[in-house]
Amino acid sequence: MNDILLSHEVIVYLLSEVLLYALLSVAFLVTLGLLKGWDFNSFTSKQFKLENRSYLVMSIISFSILLKVLLLPYFVYTIDNLSDLVPGAMCGAGVIKANSYGNPLLLLKIVILFLSGLWISINKIDLESKNYLYIKLKSWLFVVIFLLLSVELSLDILYFTNIHTDRPVSCCSVIFGEVGGANTLPLGLDTPKLIMLFYLLFALSILTIVTNMELLTIVATIFFGVVAYYGVVYFFGTYIYELPTHKCPFCMMQDHYYYVGYFVWGLLFLGLFFSIDSAIMSLWFKKSSKKLKRASVVLLSLFVVLCSSYVVVYYLKNGVFL
Repeated sequence: MNDILLSHEVIVYLLSEVLLYALLSVAFLVTLGLLKGWDFNSFTSKQFKLENRSYLVMSIISFSILLKVLLLPYFVYTIDNLSDLVPGAMCGAGVIKANSYGNPLLLLKIVILFLSGLWISINKIDLESKNYLYIKLKSWLFVVIFLLLSVELSLDILYFTNIHTDRPVSCCSVIFGEVGGANTLPLGLDTPKLIMLFYLLFALSILTIVTNMELLTIVATIFFGVVAYYGVVYFFGTYIYELPTHKCPFCMMQDHYYYVGYFVWGLLFLGLFFSIDSAIMSLWFKKSSKKLKRASVVLLSLFVVLCSSYVVVYYLKNGVFL
């Protein structure tokens, strides 16, 4: 355990998280004051001070969200490096499952980033309005985000302090491979049906985005995200590794594979977020953003092209499919 906490990557990561949390704590306290005393129709000195403080809060939150976006891939990079210290781990897959805190922590980080992205969009709309229509909404959203950040920091500490270097963990071949029996696809799908569903849902997602069917966009992209995860792990990933039995979402982030996993998962996450975010802004705030829609179409398309290219290149090189 001491070896884990003495790792340079862990020290940098935890120190960054603690400093960000301290900074956001200031924003949280100011936000509570805004929720309690805000009255835009009032022309008192108190209201003037609250308006000035609101800009301080927005600056702190925006800066912190940017750093949180950078810390997620760094977290993945950190746990991947720890695989050299944890017996049995070949990559981040074994390390993330070294204790019961790993998977909830990773999922929570993704949820926080998604909600933070929504906060940025709402904040942008609020600043464009003449009388801060959504300041209380975005303030309450930040309160929720801050509470989740409190849980996240607790899980960060619990996770890294409970990784033991004297206990073996399962490698990715056991966790995601046939040995572990964890490769059961949802709804009884087999691989051909999974890939067919992958491309159909991708086409449906793009169609709903470009035709401005916001509610269907949210539903289609969520389903596409789930199917895309299974598609990458159990099909496209095997072509990245050029090994039919190697099924892992983490190994592709290593230098052996030119860190392509960061691009694969990054394109998918950003594409899904921009599509859902643009749909929410249009549905509930009546603010349609062509830039967000174009970004989501481009990112999701790049994700599909990148995944598919590995299959095509492998076939052209070897004349067979895995």
